[in-house]
Amino acid sequence: MNIKYYIIIIFTTIGKLFSQVSPTFGNEIPVTINGLSFDAMEPALSIDGNALFFNSLNDGVATSLYYAGKVNDSTFNFIGLVPVVNQTVTPRLDGVASLDSLNNFYWVSTRDYPTNMDNLHRIRFLTSGYTNFGRVHGDFHIYLPGYIIMDASTSFDGNLMIYCNARFGGCVNNMPCEASMGIAQKVNDSTFNKLPNTSVLMAAINDTVNYIVYAPHLSKDGLELYYTRLLKNATQSEIMVSVRTNTNSAFGTPSVLVTSPSVLPEGPVLSSDMQKLYYHKKVGSIFKLFLKYRSTTTDLLAISENAKINIYPNPFETTLNIDNKSGIENYKIEIHNSLGQIVYKDVLSNNIDLSFLPVGVFYISIKDNHSVFVKKLMKL
Repeated sequence: MNIKYYIIIIFTTIGKLFSQVSPTFGNEIPVTINGLSFDAMEPALSIDGNALFFNSLNDGVATSLYYAGKVNDSTFNFIGLVPVVNQTVTPRLDGVASLDSLNNFYWVSTRDYPTNMDNLHRIRFLTSGYTNFGRVHGDFHIYLPGYIIMDASTSFDGNLMIYCNARFGGCVNNMPCEASMGIAQKVNDSTFNKLPNTSVLMAAINDTVNYIVYAPHLSKDGLELYYTRLLKNATQSEIMVSVRTNTNSAFGTPSVLVTSPSVLPEGPVLSSDMQKLYYHKKVGSIFKLFLKYRSTTTDLLAISENAKINIYPNPFETTLNIDNKSGIENYKIEIHNSLGQIVYKDVLSNNIDLSFLPVGVFYISIKDNHSVFVKKLMKL
């Protein structure tokens, strides 16, 4: 066997080990909002998951932002209008909430549009009262007739904004004629500017020839981008996810998460623990919210998987636990980052302190003299 053949085998194996795998989710669960009698669309969650934000019907007539308190993952109690942020005149549209870990609250609004085309707004809620009420400025706005920021979503740490530029005007069913998404970086509380390579990072997502893409949401670790796409000149949407191996790389080929027979599934948002996916869809004549739980992480490679070895929690924050009931004591552990570099190496132990690792995706390999077991890990 020649050296060229060995090289092909090596790089093929590395590609299998370190390529990112799209998440999967389980069965759909209806979300109940006790006391709510109208449409619920565009869900958003507080960082602790105890508050659910949503807007009423996206008709641009009386669209307003509301919130509810958590009873459990699929049940909330309706509270009322989100304070301060809503307009009181008609027609109006205030919707598509997004929150970061610093208590910044973002939403889109048609107030004073098109006189003022910076239609993304912000506020920071305090324990008592609020501050930083105003517009979000930046070079991600398109100052041409018909263009608007249709949706936007902040990253968990508040340093990035995923935005959707959409153009309206005489197209099918009052849907946007075109829409694409990009990434902007925070300059200060009132300004975000486009990343220089945003078109490269989003190239696999912005298929503007065939689709309208909108309603973005970035996972806490920055590696999964959830969004909605609509086939041009059609009326059926799909919820998508695109993943990447690190926060500097481009998002990969998207995968479908929710499609037909669901009617108009839209507005995906992932909880901060990355285990729950919320979205809305139409049921009869009204839009309602739904929930899916993330499926168990898939093993990327299992040459000889030993079912008596349990690795938990996954995702983890500081400590990884390994429950070894196999009776074999000569296992060795290696943990690699997404580039294939070894970041931890030791013999098998029950608890591993990995607090020194950055947030991201890693791969643990457990080896004996005859086999190797590899599993994807996620650090929050």
